Amino acid sequence: MASDAPVAETPPAGSRKFESVVVGTSEAKTSGSIHILKPEKLQRYELDDPQAILQSVPGVYGRGEDGFGLRPNLGLRGVNPDRSKKVTLLEDGILFGPAPYSAPAAYYFPLMTRMQSVRVLKGPSSVQQGPQTVGGSVDLITRDIPAQESFGLDVAGGQYLYGKAHGYFGASTERAGFLIEGIHLRSSGFKDIDNSDASTGFHRNEWMAKVRYRLVPDGELRQTLQLKLGYSDEGSNETYLGLSDADFADAPLRRYKASQFDHMQWHRTQAVLSHVLEGRDVAVTTSLYRQDLDRTWRKVNGFRGTSIADVLADPTSARNAIYYGVLTGELDSSTPGETILIGPNHRVFVSQGLQSVARWTATTGPLSHNAEFGVRYHYDSIDRRHTQDGFLMVGGELVAEGGETEVTADNKDSTHALALHATDAIAWGPLVVTPGVRLEIIRSRSADKLAGTEDHGSLEALMPGVGVYGALTPSLGLFAGTYRGFSPPAPGQPQAVSAEKSLNSEAGARWSRRGERFEVVGFFNDYSNLTDVCTFSNGCLDDNLDRQVDAGEAHIYGLEAFAEKTFRPGGGITFPLTVAYTFTRTKLLEDFRSSDPQFGNVQAGDELPYVPRHQLFASLGVEGARWGAFISTTYLASMREEAGQGEIPEGVKTGALLTFDVNASWNVTRWGQLYVSGRNLLDEAVIVGRRPYGARPNAPRTLIGGFKIQL
Repeated sequence: MASDAPVAETPPAGSRKFESVVVGTSEAKTSGSIHILKPEKLQRYELDDPQAILQSVPGVYGRGEDGFGLRPNLGLRGVNPDRSKKVTLLEDGILFGPAPYSAPAAYYFPLMTRMQSVRVLKGPSSVQQGPQTVGGSVDLITRDIPAQESFGLDVAGGQYLYGKAHGYFGASTERAGFLIEGIHLRSSGFKDIDNSDASTGFHRNEWMAKVRYRLVPDGELRQTLQLKLGYSDEGSNETYLGLSDADFADAPLRRYKASQFDHMQWHRTQAVLSHVLEGRDVAVTTSLYRQDLDRTWRKVNGFRGTSIADVLADPTSARNAIYYGVLTGELDSSTPGETILIGPNHRVFVSQGLQSVARWTATTGPLSHNAEFGVRYHYDSIDRRHTQDGFLMVGGELVAEGGETEVTADNKDSTHALALHATDAIAWGPLVVTPGVRLEIIRSRSADKLAGTEDHGSLEALMPGVGVYGALTPSLGLFAGTYRGFSPPAPGQPQAVSAEKSLNSEAGARWSRRGERFEVVGFFNDYSNLTDVCTFSNGCLDDNLDRQVDAGEAHIYGLEAFAEKTFRPGGGITFPLTVAYTFTRTKLLEDFRSSDPQFGNVQAGDELPYVPRHQLFASLGVEGARWGAFISTTYLASMREEAGQGEIPEGVKTGALLTFDVNASWNVTRWGQLYVSGRNLLDEAVIVGRRPYGARPNAPRTLIGGFKIQL
């Protein structure tokens, strides 16, 4: 099993040791699936979109939405990717989701530009991080406080008025150190609203400050105190309104006039106070954290008289043609049913807690132990107030109807959770056995102010697991493991609704030595109850919003392959090669009817939506002493958009997407670097999703150039 952080603290050079020690074993010999994207790989591709970055790891899926990755939809090993709600998301080992228990949909995701590495844990490793353990976890690692004075600046610009300004400065003495880092990212957007010059882009700002003081720098028990503060905000002209398939074929970057007012605005604050106690055989890290997010998304919610999804699915029928004309601004609203409902969904999130993780090493006879024990008390809440007003399309412009504002939701969900976990990597010669267990004790509350109701929930879940690694040679080993997967139900669900549970297994082989790694692993997830939470983003409306769907028994299984090798022919030239492939099959085993449009009327044998059968990432580069150039490609097979079996009908499947990116850099001085990046070079445009309202494209070809300074 893999841990979320290395045992060793920051090395003397001031940069994190990325050949991680994972519960006492190296990344190459851990008894579970783990992939670490290291600094050189993140900097090599110059990507901002988390989905584009993480799809280089086998077993990680994504569903496109806005083209920028502002709110990525990520899934691991076949779990529903909608809003990444089935993945445990962490930053420096701390949950960063707005409300990971009460509302796990990740409407906030940190900017990848400021991350130094990313750790993806799957398989039995998952029991160390929760509450979502079915697929696994993604831990984003930020920049360390440098051991000596350090300064960096990254400025870039490109098509669609793309702009990036990223800077940091830090320094340390023997006892104290600090780091200040800030990023501004922006774009004018690549879509065009009908008869409008309004921007469809965004801006994002993120600031982070770290301060460290060594209370006891030397001796048998060393102590360090660190404070991390963060602030983030976003303004984006994003919409849930897509296009009809016919309009997409004609102009995939078009946006209908009805979406001209759609705008997301949010701000977030973060504070983490950590104490680290280190001895010869033990290290204990205790962290007190709080995160607040306030977001308002004003967007098209629907028509008063019909469903926008139905209109765009068949815009030429006699009835739908009128509604379609109103959406595009070609016709005026003439009846109350043609009123467009637009309103802000205002949500306030709180996430706070106290956690402590202890790592201990010992030897008992021929056995060596590397144990980890963790405890976390967590509280989070979401306060929703959703309203909407009627707007009429008049002369190609939206005009307020003038009626009373309708309140569609006014509720608060909250959760108290106590989580404990323990693992021990027990090594005996070439064999490493890692048993582990996780316990979640959850108490939730849901209060609906409109209905005047209040519901309470309670749940205890025990998740055991075990992983085994056996070294056949110093470079080649076999590994296998099994564990209990778990995903908690949302607060306020009926008593008949239960948690998501599965029995997950994996087995594989890994070859690893300097400059190369080859790995093949098969996985099988046997669900006793597969669940989903209905969200607006997957097409759920009104009373079904935030309600859980139980899909019963299901199987998800597949194969993951990974190859990484650096060829060194001599002359100071190297050729890095990376290939990651994932094959996945899914099957629902029970008949049921669901109000969630991703399921509908399910028959046993149906496949799950938004899980590609084939996914491939490949990258080939050439590097010299002062320069480098890479070409990478990603292939994502078509995905069905609702449960079914057999050939996927045209109207409910995404397009197969094959993209090529190039990146090149040149170190013009010891401290300065020029770089260029071309994304989606062939300008491929396919439908990446139709949820909730119509077809939406991937990002078009974008060319970017920049300059880095590092002192």
